[in-house]
Amino acid sequence: MNLKSGLFPKENNYEARIYHDEKKAAYKIALELVSILPANIKNRPIVFICIGTDRSTGDSLGPLIGTMLEEKKISPFHVYGTLEEPIHAVNLQEKLQEIYSKHNNPITIGIDACLGKIKSVGVIQIGEGPVKPGAGVNKELPEVGDYHITGIVNVSGFMEFFVLQNTRLNLVLNMAKVISDGIHQASLLYHPKNSWANLNMNWEQEKTP
Repeated sequence: MNLKSGLFPKENNYEARIYHDEKKAAYKIALELVSILPANIKNRPIVFICIGTDRSTGDSLGPLIGTMLEEKKISPFHVYGTLEEPIHAVNLQEKLQEIYSKHNNPITIGIDACLGKIKSVGVIQIGEGPVKPGAGVNKELPEVGDYHITGIVNVSGFMEFFVLQNTRLNLVLNMAKVISDGIHQASLLYHPKNSWANLNMNWEQEKTP
């Protein structure tokens, strides 16, 4: 399948970078998601796989997003990986098998926290290709997703495991809110009762003082 068949096609290996606290960040995430996902999907479910654990502050981004998405109406999207039922290093392979047994030929979006340069902390990355769970802490785990959403929650380069453990929850929580809001807005674009015109109209109304 042509991965550039979205409503607004992007170049191969394109990756958007959005600061979580910039103006209209959630709306920008929604537009980026719709632009990279194939258009006119009928027989392939869209599945978000949120990776991480609540036992580590920095690594809790994925399950926080999963829990927030469960509380929203994001049909026709599906979500796996929550605070109650996290997907992490121990059960990742089992959960992936379960997801692919439930959904026929799904389009998957992997969501995970990651580490990066100090100036990139707080950045949300969206693009083609999988997330690589455990790469920051030297673990060999299956890659996840046809597409990815990653949040840079802290600085890489030294004692990554302890850096994740000591990441500020406030940052992770704020990033999770923005990402889940963006996915929710993206889901509206795939709902038959909504359209680009409606979303853009809402956008214009939000800009009005």
